[in-house]
Amino acid sequence: MQQLRIHAPNDVRLDDVDSPEPGPRDVVLRVQACGICGSDLGYIALGGVAGPRPDPTPIGHEFSAVVEEVGSEVKRYRVGARVVVNPLAAGNNIGNGGAAGAFAPRLLVREVEGGEVLFPLPDDLPFDQAALAEPLGVGMHAVERARATPGEKVAIFGAGPIGLMALASLRWRGFDDVAIVDLSRRRLDIATELGASRALNAGDEDVWGALRELHGEEKWMGIVPTTGTDVYIEASGAPSVLGEIIPQAREGARISLVALHRKPEPVDLLSVMAKEIAIIGSMAYPDDYAEMVRMLSEVDLSPAITHRFPLGKFEEAIATARNAEVAGKVLIEP
Repeated sequence: MQQLRIHAPNDVRLDDVDSPEPGPRDVVLRVQACGICGSDLGYIALGGVAGPRPDPTPIGHEFSAVVEEVGSEVKRYRVGARVVVNPLAAGNNIGNGGAAGAFAPRLLVREVEGGEVLFPLPDDLPFDQAALAEPLGVGMHAVERARATPGEKVAIFGAGPIGLMALASLRWRGFDDVAIVDLSRRRLDIATELGASRALNAGDEDVWGALRELHGEEKWMGIVPTTGTDVYIEASGAPSVLGEIIPQAREGARISLVALHRKPEPVDLLSVMAKEIAIIGSMAYPDDYAEMVRMLSEVDLSPAITHRFPLGKFEEAIATARNAEVAGKVLIEP
C-alpha cells in the first residue's frame, strides 16, 4: 500500500510499504478520513517529530476508521466496527513518532485489548466529522485545564482548528460569552458559525478595546485598567500573544496555553506574580476520550471542515492546510 512519510525537513513522500498484518492482540483498520494537524506541518518542517531520524517518519493521527481485521485474541471489537482511536494509547504513538501513521489506507493498531484505545462511533455520525475527535479533545482539554466554569468570560486567541474546537467545547458546556481573535477572516467566519459571541480580526480591530467593551474593565490596585476577561486560551502560537495578554489581564485571570511555542518568549513575570495570573499548560486529551464522541453526536461541527483531498493529492492538501486565509480543518480521505 502507499503511506505518507517524512524523509527530511520539508521532504514528505507517498511511499510504497508492506500492508500491515495484525498480531494476536492487534487490529488493522481501514482509514476513512484523517485531518492534517498543525503538528503534522511542524513535523514536516523539522523532518520528523523531533527532527530527522534514520528511518522515514509516518504521520497522521486525527482519524476515523473501520475495523478490517482482528487478531486471534481480540474479543472487544468486530470486523466492520466504526471507530476513532486515541493515537497515543498503548504506546502506539500513531503519527507521533510511532511505527504507523493514518495517512494511509490501512493502519495497524497494537494492543487494543489492554486499554482504552478504540472508541465506537454511532452509526449516524459521518466519518469526516468523527475525524475531528482528536483535535476536539485537544481543545476540550485546554478548556478543562483552565478550570473554566459557565458564567465566566472567555477569550480565545487563534481560530485555527484547535481554537475552533475549544470554542465548540465551551459552547457545548454552556458558555455564552466567548470571544475569539485571529487574522483570518475565513476562520473568524467559521467561529461565528460555531457560536462565538464576538469574532475579532486583530488586523482590523482594536482587540483590547473590543474585549473591554464585551467583558468589562477592572482596575488593578484601584489604578491600572485591565480587561475583565476571566479565562484566556492561547491557541495561536503567535510569539507576541502571551506578552500582550499578561499586562491586559485582570487580577486572578487564567491563561491556558495549548499552542505550540517552539522558541522561548519573554514574559513579564512581575505582572504574573503581582496579579496572581495562572499560566497553565495543556497537552493532549481529557481523561475520558469518549467524551469527544458524545459531543460530536450532539453538535454539528462540519463548518470547521473546509477541504477534503484524496491521498494522491497530499501535496495540495498540505499547501492548503498551511494557508490560514482559506483553510479550517483539511482532511485527507485515503
